[in-house]
Amino acid sequence: MKYKKVISFIASAIALAFLADTAQASTRYYGSYLCGYSGFECVKVKRGDTWEKLFPNERNREIVMRLNRTNMPVKYRSWIVVPTNLRSISHMELSPFPLEHNTNGKKLVIVNLTKQAFGAYDQNGKLVRWGPVSGGKGYCPDVGRACNTATGTFKIYRKQGESCVSSKFPIETNGGAPMPYCMHFSGGFALHGSTLPGYNASHGCVRLFFEDAKWMNHEFTDIGTPVIVTR
Repeated sequence: MKYKKVISFIASAIALAFLADTAQASTRYYGSYLCGYSGFECVKVKRGDTWEKLFPNERNREIVMRLNRTNMPVKYRSWIVVPTNLRSISHMELSPFPLEHNTNGKKLVIVNLTKQAFGAYDQNGKLVRWGPVSGGKGYCPDVGRACNTATGTFKIYRKQGESCVSSKFPIETNGGAPMPYCMHFSGGFALHGSTLPGYNASHGCVRLFFEDAKWMNHEFTDIGTPVIVTR
């Protein structure tokens, strides 16, 4: 019950924030809207700060990084959002997805590009893991067009390991960008490990934290696992 109340609150906060400011939703850092809600505070990042310095406790550090949808050095941010009850809250309590979902008896991966998160549900419809994502950005200068991630219902059709690389990007080298633990679900679109800055920044793929990509590739998805991508 406690989890459901927290998840419901966060989902409502997300909806209100993005309805009020959809024009900036694709470029603003995730979490900025939470600064105005009780239960969260925005902390200014000072020169010399690191994730380890700010949050010596690994568990707390992981929660804050996931809430801010980033695994990059904190020096690239001027602020971060932190739960006021960080010591007592759990990662699952901050899930933007419901703890249960009808999966029709199959494993399912749901990606929400607005919430910048994925949810992995088992055959019984239980949320077993969630994590941050970074989807396609609105415009990619190197290709001169939008790089929006494809939305719809798909299936994993190809999986590769840690050595997976792009066959197209960077444009200058005709490919070679690392895409560790890639799981292709539509054309060239794939879920894979990468750096996440806290906003949608890819060429269309769905970036995951490296540990989430490895887990999803090795322990969760199979060829044919459904993937639903929404905005």
